Amino acid sequence: MTPDILSAPTRRPVYRRADLLRLLEPGSIAVVGASARAGSFGERTARNLAGFAGRLHLINPRYETLGDRPCFPSIAALPEVPDMVVAATPMGACEAVVQDCVAAGVGALVMYAAGFAETGKPDRIALQHRLVAMAREGGVRLVGPNCLGLTDYMRGAEISFTAIPRPAAPPTRPAIGIVSQSGNLGFALAQSVEAGVQVSRVLTCGNSGDVDVADLVAALAEDPGCSAIALLFEGMAEPGRLIEAAEIAWRQDKPVVVHKLGTGEQGAQAAMSHTGSLAGADAVYRAAFERAGMVHSESFEGLLELASFLSKAGTPRAPGVAVVSTSGGAAIMAADRAEAREVALPQPGPEARAVLEARIPEFGSARNPCDVTAQVLTDPNSLRDCMDALFADPAYGVVLVPNGYAYDVATPRFRVMGELAAKHDKAACVVWTTQWLEGPGAREAEGEERVALFRSMDRCMAAIAAWHARDAKRRAGAAVVSRAAPPEARAAAASLLDAAQGAVLTEREAKSVLAAYGIPVVAETLATDAEAAVTAAEAAGYPVVLKVESPALPHKTEAGVIRLNLGSAEAVREAFAAVMANARRHAPDAPINGVLVQPMVPQGIEIVVGARRDPLFGPTVLVGLGGILVELLRDSTIALAPVGHAEARAMLGRLKGAALLSGFRNMPAVDLDALAGIVQRVSELAADHADRIAEIDVNPVICAGPRLVAVDALIGLSAGGHPPHA
Repeated sequence: MTPDILSAPTRRPVYRRADLLRLLEPGSIAVVGASARAGSFGERTARNLAGFAGRLHLINPRYETLGDRPCFPSIAALPEVPDMVVAATPMGACEAVVQDCVAAGVGALVMYAAGFAETGKPDRIALQHRLVAMAREGGVRLVGPNCLGLTDYMRGAEISFTAIPRPAAPPTRPAIGIVSQSGNLGFALAQSVEAGVQVSRVLTCGNSGDVDVADLVAALAEDPGCSAIALLFEGMAEPGRLIEAAEIAWRQDKPVVVHKLGTGEQGAQAAMSHTGSLAGADAVYRAAFERAGMVHSESFEGLLELASFLSKAGTPRAPGVAVVSTSGGAAIMAADRAEAREVALPQPGPEARAVLEARIPEFGSARNPCDVTAQVLTDPNSLRDCMDALFADPAYGVVLVPNGYAYDVATPRFRVMGELAAKHDKAACVVWTTQWLEGPGAREAEGEERVALFRSMDRCMAAIAAWHARDAKRRAGAAVVSRAAPPEARAAAASLLDAAQGAVLTEREAKSVLAAYGIPVVAETLATDAEAAVTAAEAAGYPVVLKVESPALPHKTEAGVIRLNLGSAEAVREAFAAVMANARRHAPDAPINGVLVQPMVPQGIEIVVGARRDPLFGPTVLVGLGGILVELLRDSTIALAPVGHAEARAMLGRLKGAALLSGFRNMPAVDLDALAGIVQRVSELAADHADRIAEIDVNPVICAGPRLVAVDALIGLSAGGHPPHA
């Protein structure tokens, strides 16, 4: 289902915790549609709420009592105005329930019924919007429709008709809050409580008619019972509201871990440029999450692991990880995955190394990773001593123990890990390498306040890397962004865009716009015949490049209208005839302005810098390895525009081919500050003219040491973004 179908009728800021207090902490709950029929939604809901510490009211005009509770005919007949109403009714009765809630002054309404906007039918969409508008106007916070409900494990409020996963005991400390659009997957995540994961709440919102994931994230950010937020996200019409909520969580230093479903690249299908084909929907979402300080979980399976780790780990005390293993193979696995995730495994300092050498037999390994061997079975204190020494070593912020077998003897190790982690105020990780996933010791490890349990070595190392990245972002503080483009750039570019004759600027027009922003571009002359081309080539100096200029030929390589490295007048004449013939063959009716004659720029690293206006997030900027291999290599990174110089430099550092820019083999190192400046200026151009520019593609920027020059460019205007005569 597309997010816009499920969107609420009007835009609004996110609800905060105070706005949702009667939803999140109701003192009284009424179930409309309570029933004696076993298995009905009303019967299941009342049964789930049997342990609710507040006041529970049942509503159904067909009953005077249900079990040992009185049953009332309507909301108006209740002895009090309930904080929350749960509508366990069919779709046809929902409008009357909303009206009754508004009339009584109910604070919140949870609506189970399906068959609304998710059907895609216009009348059902209109009905959902009508109910939402009615509830909002009446001050009723509506969750749903098509909603599975919510659970507060701290207060025993199990507001759902589904089977509720139950922990052995309520959380004893701030715990993970789960937020999910999907009720089924949200409560699937909640089943982790059966394995000992500490969860404070499960909040699902279904169609998100009124209250949506952004509101729930914002509310949990201000909830003292929540230590971290695990968000399962599908999509929404106004994702900027989710970014607003994440920024609230960031100010509260509350980690938000997000896994997004629906990562298709539908946004790239109609893209006219390389930038558009690379800047798909998922990449833009990730850029937005990064900007807001959210932590991305690559998989659904790793979502709660990552959230649990961040809720337990605290602030990193050092960049290194110490691996303590009873298995040489597990130690190698840890080293492999650490290298892949760029997690540091430094060697221990003299004090720690002395302890390891004294306590580990000669057939073990007194280094990092540390193989303490199976001898710890006969001398358990040796393991404690080794872990204590590594926790104490200032090089390490995490001690990681792979657990190869699920057996009772391992359980005391996790208690010791927890004690040592608390003693040294550092993080501890257990990687459950055994395939007996819920075997002896798993619950005990999960229950330790300072020990994080992972069922994947790779996910563990990815979590540690994300932890350090989040900490680095917090320590960096808010970036002070100064503008790179000259003050007159915006007005100058606007005039050039006004003068454009079509929806796609020619290369010459596009480069004029770039030059207004201080972006270095190759010089060129437009020639309308072969002899003019020869004259221009001789003025520029051989070798030269010829390119046909036509607004109908934005992709010149594919059309065969470029010739490179022309070294003589005769070569220019022949090339002019060839490219003009190819242009007329490729686009017989296209207007052709002539041929651009440019000096041949010497070889260097080819970079693509581009921008695109995303339909949900607005202008974005992209940088990647460019040239003709741009879409094959697909080595790019994206950010919301505009970016500052530091963020532009960071984007370059995230490229897989970043090493090429630092001097590779005999090639000079690229001036990264200058290249970051180009990225920043393109981002400013896109942001300044977001209402007019749909796409920018500067490909390639040829980089050789301090020399950087854009040799080709494309700018596409949005519908309505070019003058009426176009």
